[in-house]
Amino acid sequence: MSVDPERELYIERVLRAPRELVWKVCTEPAHLVKWWGPDGFTNTVSVMDVRAGGKWNLTMHGPDGTDYPNEKVYRVVEKPGKLVFDHVSAPHHTTTIILEDLGKETRLCWHMLFESKEEFELVVKTYKADEGLAQNIEKLERYFTMIND
Repeated sequence: MSVDPERELYIERVLRAPRELVWKVCTEPAHLVKWWGPDGFTNTVSVMDVRAGGKWNLTMHGPDGTDYPNEKVYRVVEKPGKLVFDHVSAPHHTTTIILEDLGKETRLCWHMLFESKEEFELVVKTYKADEGLAQNIEKLERYFTMIND
């Protein structure tokens, strides 16, 4: 995949879990709150209506006690292989998650497209979104180890 380094973040991993389970862990609040976000963050999901046009509101609680409200709207929901949602609260971006079935494993492709170069720079420099995304995926990988034991 060609990625514009001035506006996009992209990460790809093979997860040791079947696609149906990865879908469930990405779309059910009881699972999602246990792995979402950078290291040290916890989450509260108030709305998660996983359908095109559905809202997803969650608050990320930082390790310093700061709350970060996030409002998202699903654009595409194709169970069990594709989610696209707009992050409508600042910073504005669109996330596309593709889950490719590899049998007992799943290839996860996570793409974030920011509205502008300036928005991207702010998010990466101020919030270290690139590091946060990598930590988020690492937490997801660890979560599968925990639930598969």
